[in-house]
Amino acid sequence: MKTIDAKDMHYKDLNEMIKELVNSGEDVINLKNVNGQRYIGDNLNGSTKINIEGTPGNDLAAFMDGLTIEVFGNGQDAIGNTMNDGSIIVHGHVGDVVGYGMRGGSMYIKSDAGYRVGIHMKQYNDKVPVVVIGGTPGDFFGEYMAGGCMIVLNLSNKKDIVGEYCGTGMHGGVIYLRCNDVEDYKLGKEVIKEEATEDDLKEISKYIKNFSSYFKYDYDKIMNHKFIKLHPAGHRPYGKLYA
Repeated sequence: MKTIDAKDMHYKDLNEMIKELVNSGEDVINLKNVNGQRYIGDNLNGSTKINIEGTPGNDLAAFMDGLTIEVFGNGQDAIGNTMNDGSIIVHGHVGDVVGYGMRGGSMYIKSDAGYRVGIHMKQYNDKVPVVVIGGTPGDFFGEYMAGGCMIVLNLSNKKDIVGEYCGTGMHGGVIYLRCNDVEDYKLGKEVIKEEATEDDLKEISKYIKNFSSYFKYDYDKIMNHKFIKLHPAGHRPYGKLYA
């Protein structure tokens, strides 16, 4: 186990230290006093666990392939950008464009997320990316989504579980919303809305169990609620425009 005090440290110096430790096989790296340093965990692979106290900057875990990063605070924009594998756990809220092009691994967010979460999210071979949000996301959630699974729990019981344009251009993957219903005007025309089945709930139960364990929630209480399932009507939503 290695501890780094990141106070006043330039992000390039911090990331070089992290890279050397990961490449040497360090099992756990504790980062303290993180305050906006960018690119932590980017393009790294292996099984190292990185614990972050503070608020990391943009592009946390971009292109990451296998590590576990746990943030004891909030995250900024573009977390998990084109992430290939691994796990991200955020004990707070996150910014915009989270999970952009994400093609594997999992992300668990305790609170809310910003705009355009999961844009261009896709499956890569047998990898299925997963994002679980304990709060609610903003507009353009799942825009152009091509694969994977996203789950919104809305544990704070806000009036609107998603912003507008949810699933616009969606042509793969699936979204689950823990709510009784979602207004049609909020959804992209490419989306089919229906109630989640028992088989659907069994499929997502493992992710919600992980979420409940990470953030100390009652799993049974979360699951004792209706879920709405969103999936695409087809795989070429704009095909006729170019025919």
